[in-house]
Amino acid sequence: MESGHVPIPTEMVEFVPNGKHAEAMGAQPPSERDRFIENQNNQAELEEFLPHVTDSKKQRFTDFEGKTSFGMSVFNLSNAIMGSGILGLAYAMANTGIILFLFLLTAVALLSSYSIHLLLKSSGIVGIRAYEELGMRAFGLPGKLAAAIAITLQNIGAMSSYLYIVKSELPLVIQTFLNLEEKTSDWYMNGNYLVVMVSVAVILPLALMKQLGYLGYASGFSLSCMVFFLISVIYKKFQIPCPLPERDINGTMIGNISTYDSSVVYQNGHTPTVESVESICTPGMFTINTHTAYTIPIMAFAFVCHPEVLPIYTELKEPSKRKMQHISNISITVMYVMYFLAALFGYLTFYDQVESELLHTYSRVDPFDILILCVRVAVLIAVTLTVPIVLFPVRRAIQHMLFQNKPFNWLRHVLIAIVLLTLINLLVIFAPTILGIFGIIGATSAPCLIFIFPAMFYIRIMPKEKEPMKSTPKILAACFAGLGVLFMIMSLSFIIIDWTSGSSKSGGSH
Repeated sequence: MESGHVPIPTEMVEFVPNGKHAEAMGAQPPSERDRFIENQNNQAELEEFLPHVTDSKKQRFTDFEGKTSFGMSVFNLSNAIMGSGILGLAYAMANTGIILFLFLLTAVALLSSYSIHLLLKSSGIVGIRAYEELGMRAFGLPGKLAAAIAITLQNIGAMSSYLYIVKSELPLVIQTFLNLEEKTSDWYMNGNYLVVMVSVAVILPLALMKQLGYLGYASGFSLSCMVFFLISVIYKKFQIPCPLPERDINGTMIGNISTYDSSVVYQNGHTPTVESVESICTPGMFTINTHTAYTIPIMAFAFVCHPEVLPIYTELKEPSKRKMQHISNISITVMYVMYFLAALFGYLTFYDQVESELLHTYSRVDPFDILILCVRVAVLIAVTLTVPIVLFPVRRAIQHMLFQNKPFNWLRHVLIAIVLLTLINLLVIFAPTILGIFGIIGATSAPCLIFIFPAMFYIRIMPKEKEPMKSTPKILAACFAGLGVLFMIMSLSFIIIDWTSGSSKSGGSH
C-alpha cells in the first residue's frame, strides 16, 4: 500500500500543465507514474529554452507570452517618451524662465507617472492591456473610438515631428559633408526626397516586425545617441560666446568671439552696448509672453508615452503592475533629467535667440562644426529609430477599430504600416514648421491621453463596491481629468490668439 502511494515531489506537480495535476495523478497507475514524471522533467527543460510554452495557471492577456526583459522594456518606454520634444525644450525655457520651466516640467512628469498608475490599475481590474479596449469597457463603442482616434492623432503627430527633423537636418548633414557654403538644388539636397528614402529604407522594415519587444536593441542605441546629443549641448555651452557672433556674406565671423565686448557687430549694423549685452546674456528666471502658450503643450508632448505603455506591459516577461510601474518611473525619471539638462544648457547657450528646433540654432555659429555634425547624425538616427516604436500603437488602434477579433494577418500588418508611413510623409512634406505640430498635437490629443482618458476610465472601471464615487482615489482622478480639460482649453486658446495676432514664432528657417 505504501508503495502505491509514494508522495509526488511538490516541484514535479508544478510542471503539470493546465493545473490538472490531481486528476492526472489519480488516473495514472503506479507503473506509469515514473514515465509521467520523466515527461514533466523534459517539459521543464524545454520550458527553459522555449519561453512561449504556456501555463494556464498564470493570467494571460494576449495569445502569446511576453518575452521582453525588464531592461529592454525600460529602453522601449524611454525611447517612446524621448524624441523630437527634446529639441523644443530650450525654446520652451526661453519663454518661461528657468524656475517656471523646472516647476512645469516636474509637474508634467509627476502627472504622467500618476496617469500611468491609473492605466495600469484599470487594466489590472478587467484584465485588458489595450488602451482602446479600456475605453470600450468604460464607455462602450464611443470610448473605444475616442481612445483610438486620440492615439492615432497623437502618434501621427509624433512621427511627423520625427520625420520633419529628418527632412530639415539631413540636407544640412549632407551639405556639411560636401563642404558646401550654399544649399544646391540637387535631388540629394532635397529634404522631401530624403525623408521618403529614409522611410522606405530604414523605418518600414523595422515597422514590419510583429512584436514591439524586438525593437529593444534599436531603442537602446537610439537612447545612446540622445545621451551623446546631451553631452554635446553641455560642452557647447562653454564654447559658444554670448552674444552670438554673426557671419558675413563670405561665412567668416564678425567680431571677437572669445569675449563679451562691444566689438561684436550684427548684420544689421547695430553694435550692442555693454548694457544690451548684459540683458541679452542674462537668463530669465520667470518669463511670461505670447509664446509661453506653446510651453506646456511642448512639455506634455515630450512626456506622452501612454499609448505604448500597455503594449510594452503586454510583452513584458513575467508581467505585474508593480514591475511595469517601476519601469515607467525609471523611464520618466531618466527622461526628466535629460530634458532639463538639454533645455538648460541649450537655453544658456543662446538665451532668447534659441529657435524652436535647437539644432538649427547652432548653424548660425558654424555650420561646418564637426561636433555639431556628429550630433545631427546622432539625433537623426535616434528619431528615425523611434518612429517604428510609435507606429505600433497606431496600427494597433486601427486594427481595434476596423479589424477587431480577427487573427493576425501579415498582409494587413504590412499594408497598414505602408499607408501610415505614406500619410505621414505627405504631412511632413507639406507642414510649414515643427512648432505647429508640437503646439496643436500637444494641446489636443496629449491631454486626452495623459489626463482625461486614464482618469475617466479608472472612475468607470473601478467597481463602486471597492471605491465609491466619493472615495479619495476617485475624487483625485476626477480632479485629474478636470485639470486635463482646463489645460486643453487654455493651451488651444493661447495658441489661437497667438496665430490670429500674427506673432507666432517661426520654427527656424526650415
